[in-house]
Amino acid sequence: MSILSEQNKMFSVEPARSALLSELWQQQLQHNHISEESIKDLATQHQLSEIEIEGVASFYHFFHRQPAGKHTIYINNSILSELKGYARIKETFERETGAHINSTDPSGTFGLFETPCIGLSDQEPAALIDFYPFTNLNALKVKEIIQKLKQGKTAEEICDTPQDNIRYTPANNRTIFFAPYSQGEAINKLSGLRPDGVIEQLRIAELAGRGGAFFPTWKKWDACRSFKEPLKFIVCNADEGEPGTFKDRVLLNNQPGSVLEGMIIAGYTVGASYGIIYLRGEYRWLVNKLETEIQAFQEKGLLGQHVGGIKDFNFEIRVEVGAGAYVCGEETALLESLEGKRGEPRTKWFYPVEKGYLQLPTVVNNVETFAAVTRLLQMGSFEYLKRGIPGSPGTKLISVAGDCKFPGIYEIEWGMTVAELLDQCGAEDPFFIQVSGPSGESISAKEKYRRISMLDLMAQKDIRCGGSFMIFNSHRDLVHILMNFSEFFKHESCGVCTPCRAGNFIIERKLERLNNGLADMNDLKELKSWGYIMKATSRCGLGKTASNAIIQSLEKFDDYFKARFSATDNSTYRKFDHSSAVEEYEHYKP
Repeated sequence: MSILSEQNKMFSVEPARSALLSELWQQQLQHNHISEESIKDLATQHQLSEIEIEGVASFYHFFHRQPAGKHTIYINNSILSELKGYARIKETFERETGAHINSTDPSGTFGLFETPCIGLSDQEPAALIDFYPFTNLNALKVKEIIQKLKQGKTAEEICDTPQDNIRYTPANNRTIFFAPYSQGEAINKLSGLRPDGVIEQLRIAELAGRGGAFFPTWKKWDACRSFKEPLKFIVCNADEGEPGTFKDRVLLNNQPGSVLEGMIIAGYTVGASYGIIYLRGEYRWLVNKLETEIQAFQEKGLLGQHVGGIKDFNFEIRVEVGAGAYVCGEETALLESLEGKRGEPRTKWFYPVEKGYLQLPTVVNNVETFAAVTRLLQMGSFEYLKRGIPGSPGTKLISVAGDCKFPGIYEIEWGMTVAELLDQCGAEDPFFIQVSGPSGESISAKEKYRRISMLDLMAQKDIRCGGSFMIFNSHRDLVHILMNFSEFFKHESCGVCTPCRAGNFIIERKLERLNNGLADMNDLKELKSWGYIMKATSRCGLGKTASNAIIQSLEKFDDYFKARFSATDNSTYRKFDHSSAVEEYEHYKP
């Protein structure tokens, strides 16, 4: 895999600092760490202090200041991996490499580290070795992999090709995302539509952003179009870091052209000339596929000068690879990262459509949204509206994993019930279902007749449901699941605001007390109260949604929690009045 290919070079309009993330990656990949000398050289090159370069390098999980081994191994420790045998896999890696977790072996050959979800939840246990994927691991397979690496094989030579596992699409050719695709078919319609026509098609189809907020796409694009800056950007948020979610991985692997085409359409509509795909570091193995597709678009005249034969419409796309920071899924944190800074969310005085990348008008949408735009223009808005239900037209991609027979990708028409999806995936004794990752919505099997739509299951504004189902049966330990979620958020918090930094730590400690049989009713009421405080006062979406699973589990699985400890007076919990915390949350929430 190339470290920085021709397509991946910076645009001439970008300041030198925007190359910093890529330059740090170069050092990491070439030397297996970022040395003091590298820090000094980059500081001199960019005329920044060494402390500032150090601050950027230390922010990202995949950048190491000490040698991380000739072969760097990251084992996924998400809850789904834990339930599929993570402990055994970890033990085998440690035995075969001679490295303890989060360290290197004495010879410096192997570095062994834990990392949260790597986007392979349907093929757990999984790991990345030198940023190439290895799936469906067991002790024997791990042993064989390490033996081959010791014999001189490269990770690229022996890695797995992750399966797309597209398990279900709407019947009778009603699929949208996985219909036959031809490069440029949607672009060829732009001349007849003009920018106003594209906006109108999106408005008629009621296309909502698929990153979780479900903001109307046409409104975002129209707002960006209204600003008259000569330079604008289109950014594809491919930082799919929510545990349990892998739909964007499948789209980028299966239909990369539809994503590129959606970005080009956005550029034409708002008057932008440059597009950037911010690809999560865990998907580094997809860079070559994306660059190959970009090259094919250039050769067909679908990128570059006069795109698609449209006079004076010039558009370029490059790929930027993130370095392991869940918070960069938040759009302003992503923009900071693209600018070569720490990926810390901005204070939102301005939306990105006005002041985004480099403080210029920027459209930020996720992978699924851009693919949906391409398909919508291919079929037309009225054909698109034939799918789904009123208020939620079209189809939605859902990542399904956990206790089910058929984990994978499900393209459903909006309006399908939870029960229908559980039946399709062969759910086994579903008890606790986490919708759209730890920051999403927790539901019980009693809610199986709710509809997956923007009017029901995905209607709450403070719950960012992007599209995944993690299914847990009645034999799973709910407290253990929540502890895994809490550890994830504690680790991934950028630490800028106190409610998120301290709240996640306190919640984790309360859950540990509960897990160890030391909790009382006051711990439960404090768990919920802290959750509301985080919602009300955190700076960005990470902190505001980190306690969703805690709050909802306490409300929907009340009997389960009471059974976890001995209490002399259960009425304490029943009598506790959450109204003050709820009122504070209602006052502060958007």
